[in-house]
Amino acid sequence: MSFTPYPVNPELDLVLEREVAVPPELVWRAWTEPELLKQFFTPRPWETPDAEVDLRPGGVFRTVMRSPEGDEFDNTGCYLEIVPGEKLSWTSVLGPDYRPRPTAAGDVAMTAIIELEPTATGGTRYRAVAVHNDVDSRAQHEEMGFHDGWGTVLDQLVELMTHAT
Repeated sequence: MSFTPYPVNPELDLVLEREVAVPPELVWRAWTEPELLKQFFTPRPWETPDAEVDLRPGGVFRTVMRSPEGDEFDNTGCYLEIVPGEKLSWTSVLGPDYRPRPTAAGDVAMTAIIELEPTATGGTRYRAVAVHNDVDSRAQHEEMGFHDGWGTVLDQLVELMTHAT
């Protein structure tokens, strides 16, 4: 099995790909159960005090991120594609039921794709792709710390789900 032949565009997309020692079913649970999502979704010392998952195409994917200073950032998106145990895709430019949503200055419009594959050792080959509509958005997201942030979040997911087994 291989990842979806999604055509990654290096000028517009950011990619995090790693193998982790947690089986795909546990990675899937972490991404689709709000109580688990709240425990790993933001790099510490940030927190995720609220998360909402309506796991269907057109359903809401919402997280609230809280900074160490107490500022909260509501991120509401819409699921585009769900392949149980293998692939999740959502976008920040649509709200529930595919309704276009307004964006605020400084928002990074993107579509996220999380893909999972089992490894021969019982772990997961994990790929996260952040798709942007222009090079400025991609650069902004990269400067915000995409690789460190999304990598830390994956580390936190693995730590959480390792203890869940």
